[in-house]
Amino acid sequence: MILSCQNLSVAFGDEVLFQEVSFFVREQEKVAIVGNNGCGKTTLLKLIVGELSPGEGSVILQKDATVGYLAQYQNVAFDENIYDHVLHSNAKIMDAEKELRQMEEKLKTIDASKMEDFLNLYQEKSRVFELMGGTTYRSEVTGVLKGLGFTEEEFAKHFKDLSGGQKTRVNLAGLLLKKPDLLILDEPINHLDLSAIEWLEGFLSAYKGAVLIVAHDRYFLDHIADSIVDMDQKTAHAYKGNYTAYVRQKREILLTRQREYENQKKQIEHQKEVIDKLKQFNREKSVKRARSREKLLDKMDVLDKPVADDAAMNMSLEPDEKSGKDVLSVQDLKKTFDGQSLFSDLSFQLQRGEHVALIGDNGTGKTTILKILNNKIPADGGTYNFGANVKIAYYDQEQQELSGEKTLFEELSDAYPSLTETKIRNVLAAFLFTGEDAYKKISALSGGERGRVSLAKLMLSGANLLILDEPTNHLDMTSKDILEAALSVYTGTVLFVSHDRYFINRVAHRILELKGNSLFSYLGNYDYYMEKKKEAFFTASETSEASIEEDKSQSKKDWEEQKREAAQKKKNESDIKKTEAKIEELEQKIAAIDAMFLDEEVAKNSAKLNELTAEQNALKAQLDDCYEKWESLLII
Repeated sequence: MILSCQNLSVAFGDEVLFQEVSFFVREQEKVAIVGNNGCGKTTLLKLIVGELSPGEGSVILQKDATVGYLAQYQNVAFDENIYDHVLHSNAKIMDAEKELRQMEEKLKTIDASKMEDFLNLYQEKSRVFELMGGTTYRSEVTGVLKGLGFTEEEFAKHFKDLSGGQKTRVNLAGLLLKKPDLLILDEPINHLDLSAIEWLEGFLSAYKGAVLIVAHDRYFLDHIADSIVDMDQKTAHAYKGNYTAYVRQKREILLTRQREYENQKKQIEHQKEVIDKLKQFNREKSVKRARSREKLLDKMDVLDKPVADDAAMNMSLEPDEKSGKDVLSVQDLKKTFDGQSLFSDLSFQLQRGEHVALIGDNGTGKTTILKILNNKIPADGGTYNFGANVKIAYYDQEQQELSGEKTLFEELSDAYPSLTETKIRNVLAAFLFTGEDAYKKISALSGGERGRVSLAKLMLSGANLLILDEPTNHLDMTSKDILEAALSVYTGTVLFVSHDRYFINRVAHRILELKGNSLFSYLGNYDYYMEKKKEAFFTASETSEASIEEDKSQSKKDWEEQKREAAQKKKNESDIKKTEAKIEELEQKIAAIDAMFLDEEVAKNSAKLNELTAEQNALKAQLDDCYEKWESLLII
C-alpha cells in the first residue's frame, strides 16, 4: 500500500466540506476520485500532498515513496525553453549524464596506472545510467511532448510565450518524465485535445507507478481506473472497477437500500397497526403484548431514507414535428482565416433521426462549421441546405445566445412568450434554479449555470435538429448522464461537437472526423471509431494531396458499404423475428391437431384421421423449413 487516508475531515467555519473520508491506494493501482463540483476533490488532493491540514484524520505515505503532484491551476515559471525545461525535470538522470560526460573528458588525461580502475568505474556508472533509462531519456522527452500536443517547432518556445493551457501541459510532461511512485493529477486533461487525451490514457495505463487522479472524462476513467472513490453526501465510498462498473454498483447499492428502507417502513407501519389493535382489545394480556411490541419497536435501528443525488436536472427532449427525411446537405464547404485554409471541400449529409458527432483536434474548425450552419459567420465557399420542416435549436459553448442583461425568467419568457409563469418556473426548477434564482441576471451566472440555462431553452424548443457545441462542458457527471439519457431517446436529428468520448459513445450513431483539411465518416459510436482507427481503416492525413483525394473517395465507398451492411443487418434481424413468429404459429397448429387426435369422435373417423395426419405432416415440413431458415439467418 503506497497511500492510506484515514477519517479525513475538512470544515470551513461551521460548513462541513467532507468528513470521515477513508480510502487507500496500492502500488501500481490507478484510483480516480469523482464527485459533483464543490464536493472537495481538489481539497482532498491538497491534504494528501500537504498543502492543507485536515481538521481530523491522517494521511500515511509509504516510506521513501516519491510523489508527483499536478495542480489544476499552475503557478510555476521557468526561464528555459519548453524542451530544456522538461529535459531537466529528471534531475537524477541529468546529473548522471553530466558525470559521465565529465568522466569522458577526464579519460583524455588519466594516468595509465589508474586507467583500468577508472574504466571499471565508468562502466559501472554507465550501467546504472542505462538502468535509469538515461540512454532513451531524450527520445522519451520528445515523445512525451509530442504526445501532449506540442510540435517540434514549439519546443523552442519560452515560458513567457505560452498560454495557460500550454504551461499546464509542460508541467505535466515534466512530471510524467520524473516517474514518481505516486502520481497525483488534478484535472490533467482540461487543456488536452482528443489525440493528447488518448496518448495520456495509454501512458497512464502502462505506467508502473500508482496514480491518483481527478478527472471528468468518463471514457478516460473507464480505460485507466482500477477503482473509484466517490465523494458524495459529504463523505466518500470506494468501488472496485472502472467508471462504468462504479455507476452500476452505486445504482445497485442505492436500489438495495431503497428496498431495505421500504421493507422496514412497511414492517414498522404493520407493527404500529398491530399495537393499536391490541390496545383496543383493552385486555391485560393484549396490553402487555402491545407494550412488548412497542419496546421492540423502540430498540429497532431505523434506517435513514436513502438519498439519491437530488442535485440533478430533469430533462426531456422531443420534436414538435417531424422533419423531412433529408435534413441537411453540405457541399464543398470552405473557410479561411488570415489567408490560411481552415478547411475546404467538406461535404456531408444528415438524415432524419441520425445522431452525428463531429470530432477532431483543436483548431481544425469544428465549431466554425457549426457557426456557419447557424449563420453566425459566413462560409468562403460551398453550399449548405436544410430539408423540409427542419426546425433548428443551437447550443453555443460560448453562450452568446444568452443575453447577459436579462434575468433567467426573462430569457425563457422572451424566447417562449406563450409559456405561463408556472411553466417557466417549473422548467427552471428542473434545471436546479429555484426560488429567487429565477431573477438572477445571466451575467451573474457561472459557466455551468449558463450552460444549464441554454439546455433549458433547448428542452423547450421542440426542435427536430439539435446543433450542439460542447454541450457537456461545465456539467457535473450526474447532469451529463441525464443529458445523455435524454439525447439517446431523442427521435430528431443531432449534430454535435464534443471532446467527451463517453458522451459521444452513448449518443452518436455516426462520427465525422475532421482531419488534414478533410472529413472522414465512421458508422457507429466512439468505440467503433477507435476500432477502425486501430485497423488503419483510413489513411493518415499526412499523405500527399493526391492520396487525400483517394482517401476521400475510399471514405465515401466505405461509408456506403457500412450503410449497406447496416441495412442488411436490420433486414436480417427483421427476418429472424418473422421466422420465429412463423415457427411459433406452426408449432401451435401442430399441437392443436395433436389435441384433436385425442377426441373420441375423431379417433373413430378414419377419413378425418387421414386428413388431419396429412395436414400435420405438411405443417411439420413447413416447420422444418422454418428451422433451417432460422439457423441460416443466425449464421449470417
